[in-house]
Amino acid sequence: MRVDVLYQTVQIPSFPEANHPLVKSLSHYGDQELLRLFQKHADSGQYFTAIFCRYYPLVYTLIANSGRSPVQADYLFAQTWRHIFYELNGLELGHGHAKTLQSWLLHVTTLCVKTIELPPVEEIQYSLKASPPPLWCYVERALGQLSPLLRLMVLMAQTYHWSETRIAAYLQAEGEYISPADVRAHLTDAYRQLEDALPDDIDTIYLERHQTGQSHDDSARFGSN
Repeated sequence: MRVDVLYQTVQIPSFPEANHPLVKSLSHYGDQELLRLFQKHADSGQYFTAIFCRYYPLVYTLIANSGRSPVQADYLFAQTWRHIFYELNGLELGHGHAKTLQSWLLHVTTLCVKTIELPPVEEIQYSLKASPPPLWCYVERALGQLSPLLRLMVLMAQTYHWSETRIAAYLQAEGEYISPADVRAHLTDAYRQLEDALPDDIDTIYLERHQTGQSHDDSARFGSN
């Protein structure tokens, strides 16, 4: 497959994190060492982000040439990196489809293009600009550490942009006797827990820039997923 030729036909998005000092400082590492560092330091996000920045043009090019709409391509791109994120922990290079990291990524991306079922465009809430794949993966991992109720509130507030009043009404209909003020307090607590659960370097790479020149608003730090 002539990926270099495909690059010429695809408008590949840019990701500012590729120029972040934490990510650029890892550019001298080879793929094998980056993978080892990722597997060894689960509490750090910079290694996965560096792998993403090194290979997102390849993955995006393959997906963009698969015939999806732009919105579906972005969503499939994120879903593919989500799959990569969880599979990297057990990956051993040197054999089969995983002879190199690049060959493994080509294999995984091809599988995802063939097997992931995509929702209709109008149902996709994902924004590549608001939630780049590395941030999305680590926020999702942090969401998994919340209680089910807090996780549901965050999803309703961030994904569907529901107001506190609407969230309270929905929960009341489900048997949770909670007021809009309670929802506000719970969301504040949930955002604090999410921030605490994210790796410090992910906060540095992705979230600190959202606070420049802005008042502190925890809900804005996590974007829409």
